[in-house]
Amino acid sequence: MATPKIILYTNHGCPWAHRAHIALAELKLPFEEKIIDLTVPRTPEYLKINPRGLVPALSFNSEILTESSVVSNFLADAYPSHLLPASNEPGAALLRARIAFFADTFISKLNGIFFKAQFAKTDAEAESFANEYVDVAVKELEPLLGNAAPFFNGSDKLTQAEVLTGSFALRLFTLPKHGVVPEHILTDLSTKAPNFYRWVEAVSKHPSVTGIYNEEAVVAWAKKRAALARASA
Repeated sequence: MATPKIILYTNHGCPWAHRAHIALAELKLPFEEKIIDLTVPRTPEYLKINPRGLVPALSFNSEILTESSVVSNFLADAYPSHLLPASNEPGAALLRARIAFFADTFISKLNGIFFKAQFAKTDAEAESFANEYVDVAVKELEPLLGNAAPFFNGSDKLTQAEVLTGSFALRLFTLPKHGVVPEHILTDLSTKAPNFYRWVEAVSKHPSVTGIYNEEAVVAWAKKRAALARASA
């Protein structure tokens, strides 16, 4: 495929938009970046691009795509690579299904619990959600990472599984040390879900995942949100 004209409408603090950045970095695709301020109402110009007002949005040769999973999966499909093989390659359909299941399990079963732990209204509530997170990781994710090496399905490179979950794994690995969630969550994961813990650690150190991550800014935003949640209790 000829080099496309890509414009990514994004915000570096948004873990959902972060998915598109990981895909673009791994595919080594040049793109123009437009930062959308999520702290103010969206401009009429941006609402014409994405009427939902969310990020990311992707302009690909002037065709607009929205929603982070749609954008990220489109890029992987448009440029078959180590992230996601073309569906007609031998064994690819099964691998794609396993990647989709892993990403869906991470987001639907686990991710919401972490947000609840971040914005709990009491310390006891935060502890409860942290413990629940570990229990669900043990049950749902640990068995899916038995052959990670260090990435999904024995890969030594990122796959689409990491594209779709890496920004959240990164926050799991960094926010506890700042007290945003109970710090013992990582210790508990290392002993109770060692496959998952090793995977999170590897993902969180990969340059395509860390590239746009401003840890200080993310921590400050999370602490502000947590303080508001507790003040409203």
